[in-house]
Amino acid sequence: MEPLTDMDGSVVRGELTLRQLANFVAAAEDGTISGAAKRLSYSPSAISASITELERVLGAELCVRRRAQGVSLTSTGRLIFARAKRLLEDAAELSYAVGGGGSELVGPLVVGCFATLAPTVLPRLLDEYEKLHPRVTVDFVVGAQDELQEALVTGAIDAAIMYDVGGMDGLDRFTLYEARGYALFGERHPLAARETVRLEEVAELPLVLYDQEPSTRYAMSVFEAGGLTPNIRHRTHAFELTRSLVARSTTDYAVLVQRPANKLSYEGLPIVEKEITPPPPAVPVVLARSRGVEVSSRVRALADLVRRHYPGSD
Repeated sequence: MEPLTDMDGSVVRGELTLRQLANFVAAAEDGTISGAAKRLSYSPSAISASITELERVLGAELCVRRRAQGVSLTSTGRLIFARAKRLLEDAAELSYAVGGGGSELVGPLVVGCFATLAPTVLPRLLDEYEKLHPRVTVDFVVGAQDELQEALVTGAIDAAIMYDVGGMDGLDRFTLYEARGYALFGERHPLAARETVRLEEVAELPLVLYDQEPSTRYAMSVFEAGGLTPNIRHRTHAFELTRSLVARSTTDYAVLVQRPANKLSYEGLPIVEKEITPPPPAVPVVLARSRGVEVSSRVRALADLVRRHYPGSD
């Protein structure tokens, strides 16, 4: 079949479609044609043919496809990838706006939250948000600080609640409230009867370190500011395990920031929180989103709800 030509004899390229862009973006994000096909429920040959047609329409090679090495983008492909994602997001937002009739929020919202904050912050916010906006599909991701920041940058999540301890360039955020570190003891610990404790008193005692950023960085900075080096006995990656180990001990302690309303360990043993003197620096709890990304009405509604729950937020 002869290619279609315009009146001046030049070749007429085919029509650019959102489906072609979606297939290309999926392949670029997954790194393989087969992965994109699985995600989109198409055959690999259909995905490959769609990308080939997109390249023909645009008149440029977008990616190199190798059977053993997957998909790698060309310089043009990287440019098209970024713009295609924005175009697909805009098209989705247009569809959500029409579906909501201009007065009701419709579409997805994915909220991230730092692991120790999630049990006390997320349930109430999500419950109220879903009641206010029943046609929004709300999901959440709980993770470590670096995981949440990466997810914000890549667009995997729309917003995240986390601690702001620096290193958050590229993120816009506002503060919900400020938290401050404290010392945690078991009920039988000799220092549990004190009104307050000083770092000098505990620095040589066995420390159960909650080893999850940014909690680790904060706890260590508290000691460093006092010119002290803690005696680390255990490192844990689980907040409740940290509390349980301390609850059973007459010698160990922990330095934490999050303060659960429940003052018992998982085993039901009492835990005692004591203020540290001089007080450690406060650390802001913030709602963050990726800078430079257009804010959807669903994210704005989440920010409004957060501000109502935390009147002192800025």
